[in-house]
Amino acid sequence: MSGYLGKDVFKLGFGLMRLPKLVDGKIDIEQTCVMVDKFIAAGGTYFDTAYVYDGGGSELAAKEALVKRYPRDKFTLATKLNAGASKDEQSARQQFYTSLERTGAGYIDYYLLHAIQRGNYKKYEDYHIWDYAKELKAKGLVKYYGFSFHADPPLLEELLTDHADVDFIQLQINYADWENPGVASRECYEIARRHNVPVTVMEPVKGGALANPRDSIKEIFRKADPDASPASWAIRYCASLDGIITVLSGMSNIAQMDDNLSYMRDFKPLSEAERIVIKAAQLELENDVSIKCTKCHYCTDGCPMNIAIPEIFAVYNDEKRKQTWDRGRNAYRIATEGRGKASACIGCGQCEDACPQHLEIIKLLKECSGMEG
Repeated sequence: MSGYLGKDVFKLGFGLMRLPKLVDGKIDIEQTCVMVDKFIAAGGTYFDTAYVYDGGGSELAAKEALVKRYPRDKFTLATKLNAGASKDEQSARQQFYTSLERTGAGYIDYYLLHAIQRGNYKKYEDYHIWDYAKELKAKGLVKYYGFSFHADPPLLEELLTDHADVDFIQLQINYADWENPGVASRECYEIARRHNVPVTVMEPVKGGALANPRDSIKEIFRKADPDASPASWAIRYCASLDGIITVLSGMSNIAQMDDNLSYMRDFKPLSEAERIVIKAAQLELENDVSIKCTKCHYCTDGCPMNIAIPEIFAVYNDEKRKQTWDRGRNAYRIATEGRGKASACIGCGQCEDACPQHLEIIKLLKECSGMEG
């Protein structure tokens, strides 16, 4: 794929899903502005948000920190339509115009059908969203359309065959999930390559897990390059693949932005020696028994018991890494304050249908309930 959409795009994308927060839980616009300035000054152009991110706060933050402060030709903006967040076709279609109003962008550069899985892909067909995206493109309101994908390779093959006119897709790719059958990063990437569809990468650090991996993996990277952060290995791994538009990083503070720009400003693909280091890290990950949650919170939006699922899993993982005197009970109490506990699960399965990582959440919550005392 010598020439393709996004070939010359800065290979680090600014994901606006995990923006810095103030003590009241609102997005810290002042800090976000600093991050935006640093990103653009380094050559970054690709910003990614979605209708459902942070209850719409992410799109509003994009307006305040980016759209109001820079000429429209200095950046590209991606946002997404989530059919699962709508009760009917009309409300699903309205999402685009709500996003346009929230961002104030005038048009959307990259528009995606959001988080397609086995459990929801028919809804995009029933609501005629594929045709709707093409209508928006024909009107000049969208430059390129595609979809973000969280399902199995056969479904991806089917979608790219049935919708051969998509301009790009967004895939979860990272070195931990490259051969993970629940995510199938490699297989999905190879399908995209066969269809000559360029890829935007999401979850390159797996919700932060690869930015702060277990100590044995940190040691593998430290021996190879004491100055390189674990996140740099993960992001460069993805950016070194062919046919990549950009690699999204959901940066939550200025320090993360500075670190990412330190190695992506003058990006160099992984060398053969560095690929061997990654392989060693992948082998070490096979011994990892932690819950592979990326804290996307898709599981919590419709939970009838308001269970703090990602927070509970985070406490469980911390306890697995280093046991505490109280077996995690105090940390568990803090994480679930004002929220449902693991034992409150009624087994409805809503969370498992929504989980991009395809985790057995009901079973895992039963395991975690042991921290309740």
